[in-house]
Amino acid sequence: MIVLGIETSCDETAAAVCKDGLILSSTIGSQTIHQTFGGVVPELASREHEQWLNTLVNQTIHDSHLTLQDIEGIAVTQGPGLSGALLTGVCFAKGLSQGLNLPIIGVNHLEAHIFANFLADPTLEYPFVCLLVSGGHTQLWLVKHIGDYELMGETRDDAAGEAFDKGARILGLGYPGGPEIQKFAQGGNPNAVKFPRSFMTKDSFEFSFSGLKTSLLYYMDDFDEIDSDISLQDVTASYQSAIVDVLSEKLMNAVSFSGVKTCVIAGGVAANNSLRMAVKRKMPNTRIMFPDLVYCTDNAAMIAFLGELKLTDGQTTQINFGIQPNMKLS
Repeated sequence: MIVLGIETSCDETAAAVCKDGLILSSTIGSQTIHQTFGGVVPELASREHEQWLNTLVNQTIHDSHLTLQDIEGIAVTQGPGLSGALLTGVCFAKGLSQGLNLPIIGVNHLEAHIFANFLADPTLEYPFVCLLVSGGHTQLWLVKHIGDYELMGETRDDAAGEAFDKGARILGLGYPGGPEIQKFAQGGNPNAVKFPRSFMTKDSFEFSFSGLKTSLLYYMDDFDEIDSDISLQDVTASYQSAIVDVLSEKLMNAVSFSGVKTCVIAGGVAANNSLRMAVKRKMPNTRIMFPDLVYCTDNAAMIAFLGELKLTDGQTTQINFGIQPNMKLS
């Protein structure tokens, strides 16, 4: 089956074509306009999606060496995400669906992130533990089968990606915060500053990053690099280390508790190299999978891939479906 996927949950305008589980083309348009503001401005994101969707979808179909008439189904992100951004993508997808008389399915963005790991390695088998870690979510899932998920733990406040973004702003770095912190932290001493790590007991799978963010804010209020033997790089590396320690430790405990032999990391923070190295170091006897870097951040390949699985199984969504900005994975 040939499925066109559309993703507009936040600030990435993306489209992809998937045929029989293989991605034929994938295009991602990153909205640089938000860098000026140090974060995503919802209204601007919606306008950017509206401006670029038609051109980007046409380019993606062209790159797949197919035509619009070859498409057999459409998958689009239904949620979670920014309301206006989601609405732009869903309305566009509905128009195509009706105009071409094609089945359409609304896809859960979080579920798609998990299934991006099957694009990295089609031999991935159930069950496995997934650390889903992004700008809006930090969760541990026991994935038993498609559609059968058990939530083991999640953040009680800020997500890890949000902690990276806000931390970067406090440190005077750019946006998005994760890549900026990772780049600037290189060469810094990750043990220079003892930032807090919350809920670090072995039987807890909950996360909290608000205290860490506040600790950095207070530390920087009194920080003077000139009169200190600790550099800004050291502070940045220590802050990153605190986030990575919590994520990798919780994942290790969840794998041990569940008794499974495989774990996957999904979401934008999965691209962080320090996290990848920490997880591999702490779990040498566990099969660990990361999606390719291009599939870590928001993309339409994962939407098209999961959409094809569901459409092939006979699942569709009624044309009058609405967006779900707070859509849950259950």
